[in-house]
Amino acid sequence: MSQEDKPVVFTRHARERCAMRGATEADVIKAIREGKPEPAQRGLWLYRLNLEYQREWDGKRYAVQQIAPVVEEEPDRYVVITVYTYYF
Repeated sequence: MSQEDKPVVFTRHARERCAMRGATEADVIKAIREGKPEPAQRGLWLYRLNLEYQREWDGKRYAVQQIAPVVEEEPDRYVVITVYTYYF
């Protein structure tokens, strides 16, 4: 199974963090498919992807939103553990 074909599944915690931090599941999947992978703790991976944002978040306007999911890569799927977002 190629990396592009692996399904992406979200833990409940990851879905909650998406909602809390202004990320969409589609953008998280895009970050996993296209972002820069970095080793994270406990054998997990963090993928960073900058997206054009040009909107307001938490009362301030930002040009860029960085999506950074923490992922466990299993042989047949990606499991999103949590999601971080950064705004620039």
